[in-house]
Formats: sequence, C-alpha cells, structure tokens
Amino acid sequence: MEQDALKEDELDDWLIESIKLYSDLHVFELQETTQVIEWTGEKSICVAGSKSGSRNEILELALPQRLYSKQNQGLCPERDFKVVHGGFSDRPISCLKHIRGTRILVSSGPPDSSLQLWQIGADDSDVIKPLHCIHNKEHTKKWSRIATSASGSPCVLHGSEVKDIQVTDLESKKAIYSLDTDNADSVSSLELLSKDEFLLCSGRGHLWLVDMRQPGSLATPCTVLPQGEGLHWCMGIRNCLSESDAASSRVARLSSSGHVLVTDMRDARSPLCQAKLDLSCESSDYNVMTVTWAPAFDDCLAVSGFNGKVHIYNTKSWIPAFTEEEPLFIHKGHAIAEGPDDWRSAVVTTHVWHPWKPRTLLSAATNGSLHVWDWIDQKMES
Repeated sequence: MEQDALKEDELDDWLIESIKLYSDLHVFELQETTQVIEWTGEKSICVAGSKSGSRNEILELALPQRLYSKQNQGLCPERDFKVVHGGFSDRPISCLKHIRGTRILVSSGPPDSSLQLWQIGADDSDVIKPLHCIHNKEHTKKWSRIATSASGSPCVLHGSEVKDIQVTDLESKKAIYSLDTDNADSVSSLELLSKDEFLLCSGRGHLWLVDMRQPGSLATPCTVLPQGEGLHWCMGIRNCLSESDAASSRVARLSSSGHVLVTDMRDARSPLCQAKLDLSCESSDYNVMTVTWAPAFDDCLAVSGFNGKVHIYNTKSWIPAFTEEEPLFIHKGHAIAEGPDDWRSAVVTTHVWHPWKPRTLLSAATNGSLHVWDWIDQKMES
C-alpha cells in the first residue's frame, strides 16, 4: 500500500510537471512489450511483441490525428492509436524493418538468425500475413540485425555475426552479396548507406564501411576504440541528404558504459567529438541499447536502453577530448507511469524520432507503455 501511494504521488507530480516540460504528451498501454517501433508511413507505425515462449502480436497502428497534423488542430476527435492491421508471430520479434515503397515487413528474433517476411494487408484486409523465411549463409542461434533499402530492386542487409553478413534480393530471394571473412564478432548495428555501400558496427564497437562493388573481403576496421571488459557498442547514423554523400555520414557509437563517440566517415580514425554520459544503468540487456540522430533537428541525438528514461543531448558543443556532458532533456515517464508492480525497474526498449516534427519522439518500455512526446527546450523558452 505504501509503495502504491508513493507511485501515485510521483505520477501526479510528473503529470503536473509535464505541463511545462512538453508541448504534447500521449501515454498509451500495449498488451505486450515491444522492442520495435517502425514507421510504415507518415501516419502509421508497427509494433510487435517480444515475449519468448508464446505467440506474439504484430500490429500496424494508425497515429492519432494530432500526431500527424502539420497544423495546430486544437481538440482532435481521435486521440488514441487505432489498430488497422494485425497478425501473429510464432517467435519473439526483436528487429523489424519496413521496405519503403511497399507493404512488406522484415523481422528477426530468437531462436536463430533467419528472417521472416510479412505482407501488410491491402485496403480490403486487416491481416498482416507471413510470406516466407530467408536464411543466412551460416545458420546461427543469434538473431539477425537488419537494414533495408528500396533502391532499385528491394533488398535486405542482414546477419548476426560479421562472417555471415549478406545482402538478399527480396524478389529473387537470392544472396547478391556476402562478406568473405571468418570474423565471428557479433553484429550490433547495420545500415545501408546507398545501393553500393553499407556500414557495419560490431558489438565490440569496430566500424567497417563496406563497398559492395569491391570483392567481399572485410578490410581492417575504420576505427580503434578504447576497450574495456564487458563493454558492448551500438551505433546510430545521421542520415545524408543524398546517396552521393553517403561516405560523409556522421556516426554516433554508444557503449554500455555510457561512452559516446561521434565519427565523420570522411576521417573515421579520429573522433569528431566524444562524451561520457551519466545514464545510471539499470539494465543488463545490451539488445535494447539505442542511439539515434534527430532527423529534423541539427546535432541532437537520443539515448535509451539503460533505464526507464530517454536522454536527449545536443552534440554541437562537444569536443574531440573526452568530457562529461549533461542532457538537454530527460523523458522520465516510462519509469513512473502506470505499469506492473516492479514499475521502478521499467527499461525503455526502443525509441524513434518523428520524421518531420523536430522534438517529437515515440518510445516504449518493458512495462508495456508506449509514449509519444514533444519536449520543450527550456533554454530556448527562458
């Protein structure tokens, strides 16, 4: 009873404080925990269950009208997500990508490295149905990371270890590129930069820029990182304006100790800037570590997966030397919103930025909460 009262008081305080912290805030509750939030259009996202040992829902949700209106709509009649398509997966979904320009989804999850393809139903169907599976050249018991491209014939870049990375054409279902290496490092992040180049980050933080027009052997990593026992790394890429600028991508790598290195791929051996973040790690699941660049807000990145919060940082003032940096904003809602009895241990499982609203993000946590929030920069308001 005492814990319930404490929880209710803290929630009330946060809701009152949110009036001055957010220009918009929506709090929802999913039936299952999701590790994925994937845009399928300007007005829709996909989420999917990630629970082992049971069937998991995969859902396409239409955003509330207020979230996709480009003008202030005042009081909108639709303020909740609406399920428009749905289906079931026999395995947990740990990674999910949409093939741009199609109604195809690609997912992966335990117990192995294979991919599952899905068809989102047409206007006359509300079903997301499975199509077929894609297998890696080396079958492993680790689930694959995925990157997709719609340049030319739709394809998917996938793999769980560096040695089994391949690009598969979705129309022919054939591998059109694979690496010639015996490197067994785990893969933490993949990104297709163009039809000819992709970026690979290993769990150890090594970064490779691969040109698929060259033979498939893997060169020496682009960068050298500080090593530490138990460290795990992931990456986030600041999107380029065009494929011709792919080699100038800006990459942020995040370690499980809260170390961030920002690299310009034109000079990948030296960090453009770096920082130590105070993230108060409460999670041992490296798979939910996420770092992303704001698509419509220069030099801002978001970090999650360490606890029940999402941290926003402005990297504009960061320098090449190692310094400690404070966040520009912290979204604390998942740690104190309504949830299970162990509400204090909720961990953010994923977050994504809105494609054109500069300060709007969607985030989800282990307690089933799904939040949409537009934060206010207090420095600019003061």
